[in-house]
Amino acid sequence: MSVVAAVDIGGTKTSAALVDASGALLATRSASTPARRGPDAVLSTAVTLVEELAGELAAASGQAVGAVGVGSAGVIDPRSGVVVSATDAIAGWAGTDLRRELSDRLGLPVAVDNDVHAHALGEQWRGAAAGHADVLLVTVGTGIGGSLILDGRVRHGRHVAAGHVGHLPAPSAGRRPCPCGGRGHVEAVASGPAMLAEYSARTGGDAAHLAQVARSAADGDHVAAAVLAEGAAALGGVLGGLVNVIDPEIVLVGGGVAESGDAWWRPLRAAFAAELLPALRDVVIEPAALGATAALLGAARLAMEAMEAIA
Repeated sequence: MSVVAAVDIGGTKTSAALVDASGALLATRSASTPARRGPDAVLSTAVTLVEELAGELAAASGQAVGAVGVGSAGVIDPRSGVVVSATDAIAGWAGTDLRRELSDRLGLPVAVDNDVHAHALGEQWRGAAAGHADVLLVTVGTGIGGSLILDGRVRHGRHVAAGHVGHLPAPSAGRRPCPCGGRGHVEAVASGPAMLAEYSARTGGDAAHLAQVARSAADGDHVAAAVLAEGAAALGGVLGGLVNVIDPEIVLVGGGVAESGDAWWRPLRAAFAAELLPALRDVVIEPAALGATAALLGAARLAMEAMEAIA
């Protein structure tokens, strides 16, 4: 059975895995991403992880890794393999020829994509969207990202920038500044940092993490519950509007904020349902199932497709 290596490159951690054709993770490794040291150090970390896993595979079974798939932070052009743009989470990451650099260093076929797109592919293959060809995945954490799969394929758009769900306008955001430089976007009210800041502003408290706010809401804190509900409703309305445009079979929501419990999910689902056209009332919104494993499985799918393309 073919075995590929999958890599998930984030701003703080880089993970790698061996994955077989059934989607089983055979082995995993991870290391801190040396983000401040720039692209060469980040690539070297990924190469080391893959080489260590490949060595283990060869020693245990005599098999060789057939290809490598990578999900990475940043806007990635899967056709050219280049990081088109990126935040400063990884210094100098924009412009990196991710596919060529890794292929040259590893001597293997390499396929690359954005990490959220890889997440969506993983969920469609072995997660909550298995069996669905048309899927909208949204991740809610420090920011709000997304990926659209139609007819089983990720849709990147003409400028490979599709998926920026957080930068859609939301009425409740008013003129609040968004990290992108714009104003009134849903990320300005519904991301983890936005809701945490709102709770602190209303209470004068010093909650360090949104998880604390979620626990307070579960314990009867009405301010915490209101903040979560407002953020969730803003996002739910936006997602309902998106469904009216793209008509997916299922919407999945993942990321740290999605672990905020019923105080967040109830208003999210209510606002989502309120926006749906009658013909789309059967579209469900559900939690993503695979967590951090999803991006690795999606990257493995990319690697398997690369192998098939050269077979």
